[in-house]
Amino acid sequence: MYKGILIPIGGNEDKGMNVDERHRLDFVKEGILSRVVKESGGIDSKIVIIPTASSIPVEVGENYLDAFGKLGCTDLEVLDIRTRADAENPKTLKSVSEANCIMFSGGDQSNISEIIGGTILHELMSKRMKEDPIVIAGTSAGAMAMSYEMICGGSSVESLLAGSVRLGKGLGFMPQLIIDSHFIARGRFGRLAEAVAHFPHLIGIGLAEDTGIIIRNGESFKVIGSGMVIMFDGKSLTHNNASILPEGTPMTMTNLTTHVLSNGDQYQIENRQVEVLPLEAEFEF
Repeated sequence: MYKGILIPIGGNEDKGMNVDERHRLDFVKEGILSRVVKESGGIDSKIVIIPTASSIPVEVGENYLDAFGKLGCTDLEVLDIRTRADAENPKTLKSVSEANCIMFSGGDQSNISEIIGGTILHELMSKRMKEDPIVIAGTSAGAMAMSYEMICGGSSVESLLAGSVRLGKGLGFMPQLIIDSHFIARGRFGRLAEAVAHFPHLIGIGLAEDTGIIIRNGESFKVIGSGMVIMFDGKSLTHNNASILPEGTPMTMTNLTTHVLSNGDQYQIENRQVEVLPLEAEFEF
C-alpha cells in the first residue's frame, strides 16, 4: 500500500493553449493538469517539474511553468537534472523532499531510468510514495518510466513480431503495471500486447493523448481526461509463444483480455475488476 498518488498521462495533455478544443475538456476546471493540482493540495502546493526525459529541457520546463501558472500556481520549480550527479545534488534532494507534486515531462523514458534510476533521488521519491501523500505525475515518457518493467521503444509498424519491443527497467513506482503512451494516435496496440506477452502477470495500460489515470494507494485507479485507456490483462493467456519464437516471427496470443475505459471509469488492480461509470452519471473532475 502507498500513501502517495500516481498520475500517469498519455502525452500531449492540454496546457491551456486552446488547441483542438473539440476534443478537450475545460482547461482550468476539468483539464488533466488542473486535476494534478487539485490532487496535490491546490494552487498553493509546491510543484517540482523534472524535464529529464526531454532533449529540450529548458523549453519544456518553461512550458510547464506557464501551464501551471495559468492555473494559479505560484510555488513552482524546474529541476534540470541531466546527470546522476545532478540527481544527488543536496539542493535537488531538498526540493523533492519538500514537494507536494513531482511532474515528469515527456521525451525519452530511458533518460529517466539511466539518470535517476538507483540514485538517492530515486530512493527519496520511492520512500515518499510509500509514506507521504505526495503526487507523482508524468506524461508520455514520464508515465512509462513509472513502471518497473518499462517499454523502452519499438516500431508500431513491426509490432507483434517477436523481439520488436525493447524492454528495460523503470523507476518501479507501480510494479503491477506496464504503461504505454500516445497509444491510439501512434497505433501502439501490438507494442503493448507484446510487452504483456513477455510479462503476462502484469496489466498493460495504453494511455491515449490528453488522458490519464489517478492511482490511489497502489490499489485502484480512475480514468481522467478526454480520451480512452486501453487495458490488456494477460492472466488468462492460453497460447503465448513470445519466449520461444525467433526474432522477427509473427506472434500468436489467445485469450488476451482487453478493456476500453474512459473518463470516470475505475479499475481495481488487485482483483482486476472494472467499474464502469453509469451513463446517467456526471463526470467527476
